[in-house]
Amino acid sequence: MSDSKAGVSFGVASYVCWGFFPLYWPLLEPAGSLEILAHRFVWSMVFVLVAITAMGKWSTFAAIARDRRLMLILAVASVTIALNWGGFIYGVTNGHVIETSLGYFINPLVTVLLGVFVLKETLRPVQWVAIAIGASAVVVLTVDYGRLPWVALLVAFSFALYGFMKKKADLGAFEGLGMETAILFPVALSFLVVLQLRGELAFGHEGPANLTLLIGTGVVTAIPLLLFGAAATRLSLTTIGLLQYLGPIIQFIVGLTIFDEDMTSARWAGFVLVWVALVIFTLDAILNRRRVLRQSAEACAI
Repeated sequence: MSDSKAGVSFGVASYVCWGFFPLYWPLLEPAGSLEILAHRFVWSMVFVLVAITAMGKWSTFAAIARDRRLMLILAVASVTIALNWGGFIYGVTNGHVIETSLGYFINPLVTVLLGVFVLKETLRPVQWVAIAIGASAVVVLTVDYGRLPWVALLVAFSFALYGFMKKKADLGAFEGLGMETAILFPVALSFLVVLQLRGELAFGHEGPANLTLLIGTGVVTAIPLLLFGAAATRLSLTTIGLLQYLGPIIQFIVGLTIFDEDMTSARWAGFVLVWVALVIFTLDAILNRRRVLRQSAEACAI
C-alpha cells in the first residue's frame, strides 16, 4: 500500500473513531462529566507510560521536559485540550450531541480567525464571506436555542487554540499526547481522590463493566490520536482538511438518529448556513492551493 493510500486509511479510521465517540461516553454513567474527564487523563497516562517503555522513548520525553519554552507551550495545550474534552463529554452526556458536532463544523472557521488575530494573517475576500455566513449561523442558532450555543463554541475555540499550540510545539502525536497528559495527570488523579474521600466516586463502586469502561477511556483517547498522527505524516493539508469533516458528519447523524435529538426548522437553517460557509471555505482553499502550485511550477520552468 502506498503512503497516500495508507494515510487516507489512517485518517478515515481516526475520524470514524471520533465520529462515533458520542456512543461511548454515556455508557460511563453514573460517572459525571468531570470524573470522566479526570479518568481520561489518568488512563491515557497509563497507556502512554506503557507505550513509552515499549518503544524505548524515555530519553525523548526527558529532553522535552528539560525544554522550558516547550513545556510552557504544552502546558497551554494541555489546558485547552482539557477544555475541549470536557466540553465534548458534557455535550454528549447531556443531550447536546448535535451541538457538539456543530463545534467541529465551525472549527476551521475559528482557526482562520485565530490566524487573523494572533498571527496577523490576511484573509481573501471569499474567506471573509465564509466567516460572515458562519457567524450568521451562530446568530440564528442563538435565537433558536435562547442562548449562545456555548458547547459548540467551547469545543470549536478550544480545539482551534489547541491546534495552534500543537503547531508551535512541533512534536509528533505520541510525544505531544504523552507530555500533555503528564502535565494534568496529577490534577486529574487528585480530583479522583477527592471524589473518593467525599463518597462521590463512581469508579470501583458501580460494578466491573463501569470500571472497565472507565479504564478504557485511555485507549479510546490514544488510538484515534495515534492514527491521526500516522495520517498527518503521509497526507497533504488539503486532504486532511477534507477528511476532518467526516467526524462531525458522523456525530451529527448519531445525534439525529440514535439519540433522537430535536432539530427545529431554525436549527436546520443554522446548520445549512454553516455547511454553505464550509463549502465556500473549502473550495476556496483547494483552488488557492492549485493556483499556488501552478505558479510555483511556472516559476520553476522559467
